[in-house]
Amino acid sequence: QAQVVESGGGLVQAGGSLRLSCAVSGRALSTNTMGWFRQAPGKEREFVAAIKRPGGSTYYADSVKGRFTISRDSAKNTIYLQMNSLKPEDTAVYYCAGGYSYGSRYYLEDEYGYWGQGTQVTVSS
Repeated sequence: QAQVVESGGGLVQAGGSLRLSCAVSGRALSTNTMGWFRQAPGKEREFVAAIKRPGGSTYYADSVKGRFTISRDSAKNTIYLQMNSLKPEDTAVYYCAGGYSYGSRYYLEDEYGYWGQGTQVTVSS
């Protein structure tokens, strides 16, 4: 049973925008933190953004701060990642993840127990 499913990836030119969606279901709905991670070819997976509840606090990697926005639509059980001013270095497989994270550990993969299959984002120069 799928718990976290990403969609919305694709090919975009540098400077363009994309919005990724993450449909959350099952046990993943009870998590207090939803995050986006990405993995570029030949690199380790890295934290991109996270959103917590209650309260909706958001957190971003320095590399995307000011360009990406994470948000939640609770009625639709969906998490979004709006990506603007995309750069070629944003090219990666983007993963949505859900977990129970407290304090400032939201950027650690170990905090997340529910992962999607990933969606490819390619930014051409």
